[in-house]
Amino acid sequence: MNTNSQYAATVLRLSLGIMYLAHGLLKLIVFTPEGTSGFFASVGLPAFFGPLTMAVEIGAGIALILGIYSRWVAAALIPVLFGSIVLVHGASGWLFSNQGGGWEYPAFLIAASVAQFLLGDGAFALKRSKSDAAAAQAA
Repeated sequence: MNTNSQYAATVLRLSLGIMYLAHGLLKLIVFTPEGTSGFFASVGLPAFFGPLTMAVEIGAGIALILGIYSRWVAAALIPVLFGSIVLVHGASGWLFSNQGGGWEYPAFLIAASVAQFLLGDGAFALKRSKSDAAAAQAA
């Protein structure tokens, strides 16, 4: 992968990391763990999925920002996002600004996460996947 591609992957990784971290912190600080649990229960999901999702978003966001196995972290978030579309946002239509939040934003995050998986860790990653480390040494 050329240097520009490495930097592009880094910009994507940082952007995704910030977004996932912000969404997890929103659930923690603004909605609170209790409120998040209550919301998940209100849409028919087990209440413990709320704090679990919050922890996953915060942990994954930090991992992406730092560049810790970014390819695999991005891939692991895809099922969570599909779940948010199927179980929560899908019934609200396309636009995320719709009542209940539509599915356009989670769909975009899926596409960006797939792109991150395909691109790899990018430059300045702390812990690279073996294939990404080999490619970086070859460049």
